[in-house]
Amino acid sequence: MIKWWRKRRRARVQARAFPAPWRTIVERNFGLFSSLTSEEQDDLLDRMKVFLAEKKFEGCGGLEMTDEIRVTVAAQACLLLLHQEDPHYYPHLMTILIYPHAYVASQKRVLAGGIVVEEPSARLGESWVRGVVVLSWDDVRSGASCANDGHNVVLHEFAHQLDQEDGVSDGAPILEQRSQYVAWARVLGAEFEDLRSRLDRGRSTDIDPYAATDPAEFFAVVTETFFEKPKSLRRKHPELYAELSSYYAQDPAEWGR
Repeated sequence: MIKWWRKRRRARVQARAFPAPWRTIVERNFGLFSSLTSEEQDDLLDRMKVFLAEKKFEGCGGLEMTDEIRVTVAAQACLLLLHQEDPHYYPHLMTILIYPHAYVASQKRVLAGGIVVEEPSARLGESWVRGVVVLSWDDVRSGASCANDGHNVVLHEFAHQLDQEDGVSDGAPILEQRSQYVAWARVLGAEFEDLRSRLDRGRSTDIDPYAATDPAEFFAVVTETFFEKPKSLRRKHPELYAELSSYYAQDPAEWGR
């Protein structure tokens, strides 16, 4: 009954016209929008309506929340949901906190002897397993406008949200069939280990070194690369590209750009 009611409510939300000022924001701020077909653009806007109706935005550090901020975040977050037949719309996410700039958070580090210390850490964004995504507006805006540098904080943090839907941040999001996990683990595991090996040997890599932190960060980083540098990823890492293309049901290397 709850699922039926939610689907009905979302259909009502999607039936509303997308506000013209919001579309202007998307076209101006989100560089990848023009790469989509007109059908895909309409689909993205429909998903944004639901996302904006269901998620709460809060400004932090003196930032005043505006439609420009909300719409710019929503466009990028919903790109990850494009072509999904029944998107979950990040079911555990309730609130998106936005700082005006990079912010400082506390980070725990374990020293020798098991001593735990907390240190300040500058961040552009973070994704919590339950309820919250935190973002820097400066970096949201720059990531949205520059569509081919391989860096996008919204795609990164919302990839973490997809990964965390099962309650664990391990680089393995929920897949449609159990059999898919075998290929996912084989391909992404091999690419992750190859990246770490290259870095240990001081060799260059086309994947951001931050991806070597752990499997969760690897998935988030290669998601950024998949959407922003798809042709390079497909050429140099064809199996990795194929796994991501299957998961996201998208083929950005073929987009018109």
